Amino acid sequence: MRENMQELLGKRLIQDGVITQEQLEQALSHRDFKKGDKGLLGRILVRLEYCTEEDVARVVAERAGVQFLSLESYPLDPVAMLTVLPEAARRYRALPIAFSPEGRLLVAMQQPLDILALDDLRVLTGYNILPVVVTDSELDAAIKNYSQSSLNVEHARDDRQATEMDDAATVTTEEGTERPAVQLANVILTQAVTQKASDVHIEVYEKILRVRFRIDGVLHDVMSPPRQLHGSLVSRFKIMAKMNIAERRIPLDGRMSVKIEGKTVDVRVASLPASFGERLTLRLLERTERTITLEELGVAPNILDAYKKLVSLPYGFIPVTGPTGSGKSTTLYASLGAVDRTAKNVITVEDPVEYRMEGINQVQINPKAGLTFASGLRSILRSDPDIVMVGEIRDRETARIAIEAALTGHMVFTTLHTNDAAGAISRLTEMGVEPYLTASSVVGIMAQRLARLLCQQCKESYLITREMAEAISGFPPLLEETVNLWRPRSGGCMHCSGTGYSGRIGIYELLVVTEEIQRLALEQKSSSEILRMAVAQGMQTMRQDGLMKVKQGFTSIEEVLRVIV
Repeated sequence: MRENMQELLGKRLIQDGVITQEQLEQALSHRDFKKGDKGLLGRILVRLEYCTEEDVARVVAERAGVQFLSLESYPLDPVAMLTVLPEAARRYRALPIAFSPEGRLLVAMQQPLDILALDDLRVLTGYNILPVVVTDSELDAAIKNYSQSSLNVEHARDDRQATEMDDAATVTTEEGTERPAVQLANVILTQAVTQKASDVHIEVYEKILRVRFRIDGVLHDVMSPPRQLHGSLVSRFKIMAKMNIAERRIPLDGRMSVKIEGKTVDVRVASLPASFGERLTLRLLERTERTITLEELGVAPNILDAYKKLVSLPYGFIPVTGPTGSGKSTTLYASLGAVDRTAKNVITVEDPVEYRMEGINQVQINPKAGLTFASGLRSILRSDPDIVMVGEIRDRETARIAIEAALTGHMVFTTLHTNDAAGAISRLTEMGVEPYLTASSVVGIMAQRLARLLCQQCKESYLITREMAEAISGFPPLLEETVNLWRPRSGGCMHCSGTGYSGRIGIYELLVVTEEIQRLALEQKSSSEILRMAVAQGMQTMRQDGLMKVKQGFTSIEEVLRVIV
């Protein structure tokens, strides 16, 4: 029977013009083919490069009367995958990938006519099976990823929290893998790390449960598990984050560290009571041994040179501004990485401590114990610092202390929430800092945004004329009649999960405080007037920097206009 099946496959490939009779005979006489199942004809033909895996899979699908799919472009349903354990998927070389409209379970298989496997899967899952054919390599990769997602999440021991973690069990116990909520939680975490998501949103509505990932600053629907899993899924994450699972009436916060495929990831969990039940937000932060440098941020050379001069000053106040999620903390850590941490005493006060850096003293605020930004900053100034980093200026008291620290011989880095660099001066005045203090202490202001990088695998080029470029405010002047720009390909590819973008790049503007800017600050002029003066003195705005990166092929015009008003 095995020989007949192989012969039928070979004859069909010949009929389709994929291989020749001579190539078939060579494959049939290959020594590996004579060893049995390990040398299936299709694999031999692919190994000899007479055809592709897709050619073989299409013929197998036609013979079996089932559909051929490419998992590269097919959205896998994690809930469907959870209907079998990884051991069963490996044993039967079959993986559930979705539910059909009529309620059957779509199962990707290598041998769709394997009646015994189909019967076993029907009993194991409780669903009628609808087999589909995929290529061997795609099936192997999908089963491997699923196995890692289900089994490779464990609590990461943190020496700083050893006493808290001693009683934390791994989530990969034999008993745990059989519970759907535990498996689903593992899949969500692993998939989030694999897709480099910064946040996970688990939201429940009247009829559905929705899971979304924020990838490169944009939310994407990832899966919609059965709504009845909501309670157990939320409880699972709350247990992992050491939160009170019995309290559902008020917002709660928790933290955990997990190790996924060798990577240690810190996760902050926040619950929020909503109309149809608790929703969870998970903030993911991968621990790295190396802090990103200023050069790696994507700062334009002229801005980078000017910023390095400011960072090397003996004292001053440098705020980094932008909305939440614009990469301000990363810029601050890169700035600290550029200073001499051997000759200088560097102390930070943060909420939370996001990156651990060698050679600096990092303080985590604890409002419950009375350690706030203001009180922590006062204590730091009694510890003989040279450089101070304040995670965020949130109130007048913290702002005043930070400004006065800069005036008394310290270099102070911090963050503010303003739309542009010029707005930081007005914001400090609004917070109650006297204009003369602001004018005397602020030496420079960095404003930034994060724009998505075009996927290097699938981006496509197009031409823009000089007239079209001139119609876009801030676009660099063109000397040529046309210029070649890039944009995301519709539908994307597997490398960018169909978005057309992969990764992010910073867009910056640096306002260096000159005598003229100081005078405007003293006179409490508006941010628009300060901006006009800075531009007149040669400042490159964020819009100009973003459009320059468009011209260089890093991102698209649409993306720059999305993140910059």
